[in-house]
Amino acid sequence: PALRRLSHFLLAHYQKGTRPVRDWRTTTNVAIDLMVYAILSVDEKNQVLTTYIWYRQHWTDEFLKWDPARFDNLTQISLPVESIWVPDILINEFVDVGKSPHVPYVYVSHHGEVQNLKPIQVMTACSLDIYNFPFDVQNCSLTFTSWLHHIRDINLSLWRQPELVKFDRSVFMNQGEWELLYVLSHFQEFSVKSSDSYAEMKFYVVIRRRPLFYTVSLLLPSIFLMVMDIVGFYLPPHSGERVSFKITLLLGYSVFLIIVSDTLPATAVGTPLIGIYFVVCMALLVISLTETILIVRLVHKQDLQPHVPQWVKHLLLERATILLCIRDRKKFSQSRMQSLDTPRQVENNDSTAKLTPYVCEDPRECGAVGGTRSALAFAGRTEGSAALHDVLHETTAIRQLLEKREEFRDVAREWLQVGYVLDVLLFRVYLAAVLAYSITLGTLWSVWRDA
Repeated sequence: PALRRLSHFLLAHYQKGTRPVRDWRTTTNVAIDLMVYAILSVDEKNQVLTTYIWYRQHWTDEFLKWDPARFDNLTQISLPVESIWVPDILINEFVDVGKSPHVPYVYVSHHGEVQNLKPIQVMTACSLDIYNFPFDVQNCSLTFTSWLHHIRDINLSLWRQPELVKFDRSVFMNQGEWELLYVLSHFQEFSVKSSDSYAEMKFYVVIRRRPLFYTVSLLLPSIFLMVMDIVGFYLPPHSGERVSFKITLLLGYSVFLIIVSDTLPATAVGTPLIGIYFVVCMALLVISLTETILIVRLVHKQDLQPHVPQWVKHLLLERATILLCIRDRKKFSQSRMQSLDTPRQVENNDSTAKLTPYVCEDPRECGAVGGTRSALAFAGRTEGSAALHDVLHETTAIRQLLEKREEFRDVAREWLQVGYVLDVLLFRVYLAAVLAYSITLGTLWSVWRDA
């Protein structure tokens, strides 16, 4: 058969140990092509990228030429790859043996053109930048070069045009976490300390992470917890419910961070921005809890509280209310003035009651009463003086106690008013900080995603 005769004709006196050129000064030009089939894994901790590619080589073997007319017009034949010379082209970034299916044959045309097509699972070292996680874009290079032969023996070139290689996704079948953007190609010469130059063909595989999973599982729960923390400021500050609510949120966020710690990429090179985001959110929750404890401590009623200092009243009850546009500041001032005037009104009424004499409506009644008083005045003067003195003493003590209690209540009202104004002020400062932080992160991630 023609195939057997042609194979015997080509391999009978073939020497696969030498470069297949008749003149040793002739350079063997190897054309390279690459197509990405799948992105298998990205190991951020070890900085390793695992891809599955379709790799093709093309060169001319001057000892594998024949006349098709002598072999039944046969123009192409497949030969065992172990029987012919194959260029020693390797990938510089290899960190592990490629787990590739063995392809035992190559195609040879009657002009001596050899085509070596094979799939390779490539595990290469790559400098991964995870600062923008989960909106990160990685650029990993695959450098093909001859390990032994310099550029005068083996030169490299690109099989197809760079534009065709760049946007070729015809065989890309992986729809997992990573998305293939494009593949760039670049040729360069490499030399070490004035030694012979080596030809290198670099392919830059640019991939982008799909952030939907991480947005749903990492960002949204954190955003919901921060929103609940902001809503918690609408609880009354003088009650203890706000403190317990914010402590529960802080504990829930701590449990959330423990759960998502395995999801975040672990690397010793740097910390991703989302990790800083979680730490800042935890710090904001702690600041919110501290502010709540301060306000509750401030507005809590205590009998030993002093009066509110005048500079505090001037800053918070006058200036801050105008600055914060608190509508009920007049009501607070009126209630405060009424509470201050209440003890004075009681004192005036009591003194008026003491000084006003008894008025009789009937003259006879007045006469009878006057006679009776004059008769009993001297008899009961001695016995009633002691009892009257005790009654007056107890009445005075009760009055002082009521005035003291009213004074304490007035002080508590003043501190409560100060606490409410200070709570509104701190809440708006906290809300402004959270909004500025959220807008900054959202802008950065949007720019990185659209880049």
